[in-house]
Amino acid sequence: MRKRPTGIIKRIIIAAIWLLVWQAAAWAVGSNLLLPSPIATAKALIAIGETAEFWQSLGSTLLRIVAGFLLGIIVGTLLGIVSAASRFADELLAPLRSIVKATPVTSFIILVLLYLSATLTPMFIAFLMVLPLAWTNVLTGIRSTDVQLLEMARVFEFSKLKLLTRVYAPSVLPHFVSACTAGLGFAWKAGVTAEVIAHPALGVGTAIYESKLYLETEELFAWTAAVIILSFGLEKLMVLLLGRVSKWS
Repeated sequence: MRKRPTGIIKRIIIAAIWLLVWQAAAWAVGSNLLLPSPIATAKALIAIGETAEFWQSLGSTLLRIVAGFLLGIIVGTLLGIVSAASRFADELLAPLRSIVKATPVTSFIILVLLYLSATLTPMFIAFLMVLPLAWTNVLTGIRSTDVQLLEMARVFEFSKLKLLTRVYAPSVLPHFVSACTAGLGFAWKAGVTAEVIAHPALGVGTAIYESKLYLETEELFAWTAAVIILSFGLEKLMVLLLGRVSKWS
């Protein structure tokens, strides 16, 4: 009886299939200007990877997005706690949460550019995308805490610290993990989009815009591939770290 492929082999096979589909589409189009092949994109990625500008742009984008993401998680968590602690505060702040959720990203980018520099705008946009996710998930986690556990904590006169670590934290943690993993993806998409529009001196979004402007399609695909690879790697790292925190808890 043949053994089933391992998870890694399955992923390799799936990736190979999609690369073949991409290659077939490139052959059908017949023009690297319209659709570069995977090989042409890989060559372009290697070529730009040998330049200092590539790493400076990648580092600048990474710094902005990670800073905005962390700020969104911190502020969103605090607002979630405040909203759970006070019904009036929740009703007062709920419209703000709804506005941030409903407003298109491009509208926010243009508005923020009126007040912040092109360098700070992508970070602030990443912050805005993560904020409502963390806020809503932490609030939901607190409100979904088992009432019987809270009653037990009251009967045994748990201290505030013990109540937080033994009762609330396990209830909130799954929601917090979900906010972090989803928020990171939103932060990347919104942050790079903000760079495309804001056009900072260094940034992946700026490089993508310039590649499109000068019809350097291979480089455009290469920069996009770099963003996807970096985003995928950071997401896997985040899942690994949060998984260990969950097991420890």
